[in-house]
Amino acid sequence: MNDTSAWLGRTETRAERVEPMQAVKMAATLDRAIPRDGDALPPGWHWMLFNAAEPAAALDRDGHPKRGGFMPPIELPRRMWAGGRLTFHAPLRVGANATRRSEIAKIESKTGKSGALVFVVVKHRIEADGVLAIEEEHDIVYRGMGGGTAPSVAPPARAEIVKTITPDPTLLFRYSALTFNGHRIHYDQPYATKVEGYPGLVFHGPLTATLLMALAEELGGAPLARFSFRGVAPLFDTAPFAIKAKRDGDKIAAWAETPDGALAMSAEATLTRP
Repeated sequence: MNDTSAWLGRTETRAERVEPMQAVKMAATLDRAIPRDGDALPPGWHWMLFNAAEPAAALDRDGHPKRGGFMPPIELPRRMWAGGRLTFHAPLRVGANATRRSEIAKIESKTGKSGALVFVVVKHRIEADGVLAIEEEHDIVYRGMGGGTAPSVAPPARAEIVKTITPDPTLLFRYSALTFNGHRIHYDQPYATKVEGYPGLVFHGPLTATLLMALAEELGGAPLARFSFRGVAPLFDTAPFAIKAKRDGDKIAAWAETPDGALAMSAEATLTRP
């Protein structure tokens, strides 16, 4: 494993306007109401911003940017969005000039049943027109190509709201395009199945989290104040799956289930108080 200690504390800053047409395209992709200029972006939509626009020569075989640069040069081949924690301080509005400052906060190597693992935590601070809007901790895990199947985890026993998500290649392609995510597992079916060994196209972790945020707000009837989520098992475009939520005291528990009823992602939401 490469020595990545020099990457701890590394920072980068990116600035981008929240373009109205981006919001229109995300709304079309997710079948949501179109935000107007000045409206607050729904939670999770900020992931379409601040993404690296690397030239083709700077991409690896999997479609990700080559290792190094801001992110540490970890040699393990698979990179996955494992989870995160978000605090919403103020709306991120359509038309705003936004700035994101990012920092490599943690790099930790472990050995699990699937072999070597490296966990990287990136902290983000997003401001809109000079006002703090979102603080986020983004968990990334690197692992090898092998490892077998993870043990099945049972989801919560009941839910107050349930929705069925029917994934398809068009949805995954459009979300990849909007977030400028070149990772081929989300839109290149031969690569996903024959090279990386998945049963189909991989449903984006942040897309699942975005759907769970919307479900939590719908159940709770108020905007999010905080949201945390953790990926447990992957989802694919091979069959519909369910997203569910229930009240848990003063919080909302939300989760996604695989088509066979196992836990795919768990989440907890705290809503703003009137």
